[in-house]
This record gives sequence, structure tokens and C-alpha cells, in this order.
Amino acid sequence: MKHNILYSTILGALILTLSGCASLSNKNDLSPLKSQVLLKFQDVPIPANFKLQQQGSYSFESSGLRAAVLKYKGQASLEQIVNFYKEQMPMHNWVLLNTMEYGDCLMNFDRDEESCIISISSKGNNSIISISLGPKSKGLSKKTKQNLK
Repeated sequence: MKHNILYSTILGALILTLSGCASLSNKNDLSPLKSQVLLKFQDVPIPANFKLQQQGSYSFESSGLRAAVLKYKGQASLEQIVNFYKEQMPMHNWVLLNTMEYGDCLMNFDRDEESCIISISSKGNNSIISISLGPKSKGLSKKTKQNLK
């Protein structure tokens, strides 16, 4: 009888332990990330389960002009996040200009009159996504260029 209770207790603890491990996020998992449904800007996707960090984030929108720095925190590998943006941004008419990887990753996107810079870094078990969105420079006028010569 004592052995049955001991075996049942050990088996129960083992089941609880293993089921808890299955629910933990695995940063080595390379499955594709899904996009959030509710977004600050509908044309700049954010991976599901990433939370907006109010501190350090701001946005401005007026008369078609948008400017923002939005910081998100969540759990996914750098590779998953990079692949997410390479797949999702073109669906919103963003063109990838370049990607710089140096442990962290910096991605530059361009569209019509706007540019979007996505910076991805890891901190412990979490990844931080920083999105900088703003209007493109109109460039120098011909008159200004002539004065510079």
C-alpha cells in the first residue's frame, strides 16, 4: 500500500514536471511567428505574444504624417523574428533595403514616403524589437545642391 502511494506521488510529480516543460517557450524553435491582430499601425506587423513597452515608446500621427519609436518585448529567436519581418513587411508594401547582423539585427525597410527601421536584440530569455517609423527626407533641392558646389 505504501509503495502504491509512493509510486502514485512520483508519477504525479513527473507528469506535472513534464507538462510544465512542454508549455515553456523554446527560443531554439524555428517555427514561423504569427502576427498580432491589434496593431498600433495596421501596416507594421508585430509578432503575436510580443507586448508593447510603454516606457521608451512614443508615436505621433497627424495629416498623413507618422513618426514613432515602438518597443516590444517577447520570446522568440532572432532568426524567427528576422524571418517574420522578411515575410510580413512585403505584404504591407514595405521593401527590404538591407539587413545588418552583428549579434543583434538591424533591418531597413522603405515605402513611398516613409522608412521603417527594425532593431532586434536579445536580453536573457527575451527579445526586444524596436521599430522606428518616420517620413523620408525630401532630399536637397537643386538650388541647395548648386550652393554647396
